[in-house]
Amino acid sequence: MTRDQVKAILDRVLTWPPERQADVAQVVEIMEQQDKSGVRLSDAQAEEVRRRLANPSNETIPADEVFKRYRSTRS
Repeated sequence: MTRDQVKAILDRVLTWPPERQADVAQVVEIMEQQDKSGVRLSDAQAEEVRRRLANPSNETIPADEVFKRYRSTRS
């Protein structure tokens, strides 16, 4: 996306209601925070995420089973 395309989008955003403009500002702030984070996926992890998004599994685990698996035995 070119700088002019970004500017055109931002110009349109300025015509939106204040609540929607605040939504855009919040999303941009979150993106900035993510950019400052040291947490990054490895290339292999990123590829695995792309693979799973392209071929989602129909298998699910009920929430109570997930909690059972990860609940601390020290409680």
